[in-house]
Amino acid sequence: MPHHPDARCRGRYNALPFLASEPEPTPFMTAASPSRPDARLDTLDDLERLLADLEAGDAELRLGKRSQQVLSALVGMPQQAAVSSISDLAERLGVSPSTLSRLAQRLGFEGFAGLQAVFRRHVTEGTHFYSDQVSRLLEGERDDDALGRLTRLGRQESANLGDLVAGMDGEAFTRAARRLAEARRVRIHGRRQFASLASFMAYGLGMLRPDAAALDAAGHGIADALARLDDNDVLVVMSAFPYTPSVLTAAQVAARQGVPVIALTDAASSPLARAASERFAVPNHSLFFSNGMCAFMLLAEGLLSEAARLLGEAGLASLERRERMIDELGDAL
Repeated sequence: MPHHPDARCRGRYNALPFLASEPEPTPFMTAASPSRPDARLDTLDDLERLLADLEAGDAELRLGKRSQQVLSALVGMPQQAAVSSISDLAERLGVSPSTLSRLAQRLGFEGFAGLQAVFRRHVTEGTHFYSDQVSRLLEGERDDDALGRLTRLGRQESANLGDLVAGMDGEAFTRAARRLAEARRVRIHGRRQFASLASFMAYGLGMLRPDAAALDAAGHGIADALARLDDNDVLVVMSAFPYTPSVLTAAQVAARQGVPVIALTDAASSPLARAASERFAVPNHSLFFSNGMCAFMLLAEGLLSEAARLLGEAGLASLERRERMIDELGDAL
């Protein structure tokens, strides 16, 4: 399905025509530049400070104008810089892959992988994500009253719902629902705010069929839970920027041992999507100070509803057994 860029990824550059049209300077960087600045470039904040110093003319490192533009573009889209291949990034920026490699080396890295690791750490740690979201909310339209803000939030989430449905790959959706209905075991894994969505899906699917649960429902640890799964089972994972490292690792380990993985995430290029056999990029941009969850919930409800349809009489019988239990327990509930 189409990629829905996350607006929280400092997306100042969706396309860079000025880079594509500007001729490649020779040499790429000024010849008198030192090999690297004294300070290590370990974080996105380090890169942002370097850019500020470059723009002010205070940096020890010297980059040519175009090199500085490319670096600024990468810093402006850390999620894409973290998860895209060097070829995809080069095409997006209108430069050659070797240009990105030379820039990374100029910054003191052995190659582009070293520079990309800075962005990947930022994406998985997401240190300032929530406070940045609230700051943007506070800097928004100050003339709005509470109802006005709620209205804008509703419109944004409505757009997310519409975009999800409009961009849905029907065949992928059916395959995923069929896995939920037919797999021997279904395990569902989410952390942080996605823990509630994982719990919702586990509860809903557990009403329809046996052996559907949260990944570590027994409390024996993720390693034990994953070791029990094989290619007859399915693992559903969910996360969005800033991606929870433990969820990413669980998905990657499961995929390596041949377990089918279904990912609910925020972009087709997200690190979680790359580990999945079926992936759904869910639009989630809104005024909410974290990831908007309305479209994620719609997708979860849709998958569960389709699984119920596929289970047919077996699913109906499971629901009826549950209803009889509720009646028998009565006030004990």
